[in-house]
Amino acid sequence: MILGGILLLIAAGALLFFLLITVQGNSRLVVRLADRTPFAVDARTEKSLTVSSVVAFENTGRQHGTIVDCLVRPQLPFEQYDGIEARAKAERADTPREDDYFEASLVSPGKTLEIRLVVTLTARRGLTIEEALSRMVDLPLDIIYTELSRRPWRLRKVRLVLTAEEIAKLAGVTRRYE
Repeated sequence: MILGGILLLIAAGALLFFLLITVQGNSRLVVRLADRTPFAVDARTEKSLTVSSVVAFENTGRQHGTIVDCLVRPQLPFEQYDGIEARAKAERADTPREDDYFEASLVSPGKTLEIRLVVTLTARRGLTIEEALSRMVDLPLDIIYTELSRRPWRLRKVRLVLTAEEIAKLAGVTRRYE
């Protein structure tokens, strides 16, 4: 009898806890790729071109969310095009860093956090940046981030494609099709 009452209290407490968590909600980070700023040239040398764009991460949920880590991974294998080495990083738009470290950031409900994507394209095989980029292909960029909130952390990925046409326009070169 007493054991049954204790079990009933535990079950009622668990149900109440579940309902409380459901009512309070969670964070929901949404990457607004369609609203990103156009890529712009940050630096240019004879051998490299650095461009950047700002992407908003919006918390559409009801609780605070934290972006614990965020990185940008260029998807340009040698087999696709070996004339360029592509490197990329993500950083808070309001706090640029030179050490490629992403500073964990809290995003309040209904607020956005702007993340700056920085892509550096470096010519290979003795080519100048103009020669290399005139034959450049589309550059898929995977934005990979870890979100932490009331629930356990989640690893997410979205893809942004920096097109060959956009790269050629930024570099001021005419595309050559070979």
